[in-house]
Amino acid sequence: MPTPLHFLKKPLLVLALGLGACSAEQHTQTDSRPGVNLTQYKTYNFMDAVARNDSAFQNSSSNIFDVKRAVTRELAARGFQQSDKPDLWVNLGLVTQQRVQTRETNFRQDGAPYYIGQRNYHWQAGEVATGTYQDGTVTIELVDAARKELVWQGTTTSILSQTPSRAAKQIDKGVADVFARFPVPAR
Repeated sequence: MPTPLHFLKKPLLVLALGLGACSAEQHTQTDSRPGVNLTQYKTYNFMDAVARNDSAFQNSSSNIFDVKRAVTRELAARGFQQSDKPDLWVNLGLVTQQRVQTRETNFRQDGAPYYIGQRNYHWQAGEVATGTYQDGTVTIELVDAARKELVWQGTTTSILSQTPSRAAKQIDKGVADVFARFPVPAR
């Protein structure tokens, strides 16, 4: 299903570049199609129910079902109802990535400079791995079902806990932060 993304290209490029240097804080961004009144829509359904086999995600650590649950709660709080013939299709994307946390070496913590020959002391800074963590990015796209046009998009990125219950809470918070910027307020 082709969707015009010309109004989103520049903000998404900036987001992608900014997320490359991600820190421990959460990054959230939303964008709407100009001139679209999102209060005109009343029903929704998940696009992936017809486009993808959800059973492929049941045993993975992707937490797509936590994202669906959180999006369902946020849309219901705004008066949207799930329907087989929706006004809006909800397209979800979830990307997780293992990252390595590092620190820079220094001679105070890592010992004296190396001796390389007669009176030639040398010390070189380097990166030392100190641990790993999982970085997660959720993208929520709302597509007008009749016109097949993207009308709203929200993206959030955060570090996810390796404990499933804590990761689910972090996903809930991230999705809530995205919908805090949604043009239709919670009732």
